Amino acid sequence: MQLDETDIRILRALQKEGRISNAELSERVNLSQSACHRRIQRLEEEGYISGYVALLSPEKIGRKTVVYVEITLSGQKDEILSAFEEAVARVPDVMECHLMAGAADYLLKVVAKDAEDFARIHRRYLASLPGVQGMQSSFSLKSVLQTTALPLE
Repeated sequence: MQLDETDIRILRALQKEGRISNAELSERVNLSQSACHRRIQRLEEEGYISGYVALLSPEKIGRKTVVYVEITLSGQKDEILSAFEEAVARVPDVMECHLMAGAADYLLKVVAKDAEDFARIHRRYLASLPGVQGMQSSFSLKSVLQTTALPLE
C-alpha cells in the first residue's frame, strides 16, 4: 500500500495527539468522519500504526536519570547473542536495546531514579547478563530533544 498525502496528514496528527477524536481528526485532514475512520482502520491493518500508548512523565514517576550503556559481548555466535537478548528483555529498567555496528555490540537505554539506583540496576541485572565482556555507561545530563514522532514525507 502506498501512502498518500491524506494518510500522511492522519499519521502526523496521530503521532502528535494519539487521543484526538475521530471528529476532530477528520476536520483537520478534511475528510468525512466515516472516511477518516476507514483510513485509520486501513493504516492499522497494514501495520503503519502499530499501537497506541500513554507517554508517562519520567519526572513524575521518579525515573529522571537516563543512562546509555554500551555492551561488548564475549563473542558473536548466535547462542551468545540470543541468550543476551532474551535476558536483557527481562530487565524492567531497560527501555531500549539495540544491536550495533561499531565498537559496542549493544546499546541500552536505561532509566533510573538517580546514580545510586543505577548502581543497583547495574549490580542486580546488567552485571549478570550472559556473554558480557565489557560495559561502559554514560549518564545523560540533559535531554535536548526527545520525540516519538517519526519523520513522514
